[in-house]
Order: sequence, then structure tokens, then C-alpha cells
Amino acid sequence: MARSKRREMKIQTVLFWLLVWELGSRSLHQEILLVSPFSVIRRFSVLLREREFYISALLSTGRILQGFFLAELFALFLAALSARFRFAAEMLRPPIAAIRAVPVASFIILILVWVPSRKLSASISFLMALPILYEGLLTGIRECDRELLEMAQVFRLSPWEQLKTIWFPAVLPYFRSATVTALGLSWKAGIAAEVIGLPKHSIGEQLYNAKIYLDTADLFAWTLLIVLLSAGLQRLFETMLRRGMERMERLQ
Repeated sequence: MARSKRREMKIQTVLFWLLVWELGSRSLHQEILLVSPFSVIRRFSVLLREREFYISALLSTGRILQGFFLAELFALFLAALSARFRFAAEMLRPPIAAIRAVPVASFIILILVWVPSRKLSASISFLMALPILYEGLLTGIRECDRELLEMAQVFRLSPWEQLKTIWFPAVLPYFRSATVTALGLSWKAGIAAEVIGLPKHSIGEQLYNAKIYLDTADLFAWTLLIVLLSAGLQRLFETMLRRGMERMERLQ
């Protein structure tokens, strides 16, 4: 019952803001400034029938996820290293802080000097996700109950048993939160990198073309795709991680 009410409230909220959007568009009478939501939906339905739409969506998603998954691997390695050696944690503190502090645009321009435009979005996604994932994993590792680890040593549990019963339950909640946050940031930063680098067959290229030709309906339609893909990927990762946590709880 509560879930049904929440769903109804979400639908009402979306309909309210769509109405505000439509009234704003009608009051301006200039779709080049604020396009109608109906025009966006019509344009989006047209794009759904075009081959370039799917090519751009798949290639952009693939590049961004490539950088994101690479960041997860590096973050896991660096977090384990920092948890084991205090010297490593201190050495990594300045670069991690710098990555978090430097504006995304600065990284995009700098990296574009070093790598071809087709690799730019993956590189930016990697950089934006790495600090969040690293700090989340490191916190999870450090919060692991040391008494449980000592007890595991006493009872001579195998490394796999220790991972399954102690490490995974301790780290997964932090990893889940960091993953969802990092994925959203990677997605937005990756698309921004494409708008600047303009790799062929990318969502960023399509946004740039819409801006050049003042095609506001096209701009909003591609933005709608970005929102849908971002929300869909976040929901997918949340579901996978939640099921992983539930499975770990059943194995204990």
C-alpha cells in the first residue's frame, strides 16, 4: 500500500512539472528558447527509428562504463593497499584530493592533449569515479570488525570463508553507496567530455550539433536519452548490489 502511494506521488510530481514546462513554453511562444514537452517526445520518437541514435547511445555508454569499471578495479587495489600500509594511504591522499578538487573541464582539456578524443570520455569517467570508489572501499575495509578477524584466525577460517562472512558484509554497504554516486558522476562527466572532444558517433557529438543548429527539440531529446540511460544504469547497479548483499547474508 505504501509503495503504491509513493508511486502515485511520483507520477503526480512528474505530471506537475511537465505541466509547468508546457505552460512556460506556451508563455514564451519561442520553441527555440523553451521547447514544448510534446515536441521533445515527438522528436524522441523519431530518433528511436534512426540507426545513428542506437550507435551513439551504445558507443557512449560503452566508453563511459569502460572508464567506470576500470576505476572500480583500481579503487579496489588502491584501497586494499592503503588499508594494509599506512605509507600508501598517506602517499595517495594528495592525488586523490587533487582529483576531487580540480574542475572537470580542466581535466577534459588537459587529457585531450594526451589522448585521442575517442578515449576522452573513458578517461574522464575513470578519473571522476576513482576518488569516490577508493574512499568508499577504504572506509568499508577500515570499518571491518577486527575482533571478528581475530576470531577467524583463532578458528582457522580459510581466506574465502573470511571474505564471505566478514569482509563482504562489512565492505558491500560502503561499496554500494560509492558505486551509485560514482556512476552518476562518471556519466555526466563522460558526456561533458564528449561535448568537448566530439568523438564520432557519440551522444556528446549529437548534443553539440543540436546546439550549433539551434535545434532545441533535438537537444532536449538527446538530454532525455542521457537521463533515461543514467537512471536505468543506476537502477541496474543498485539491484545487482542489493541482490549481492542479500546473497551474502544468506551465505552467513
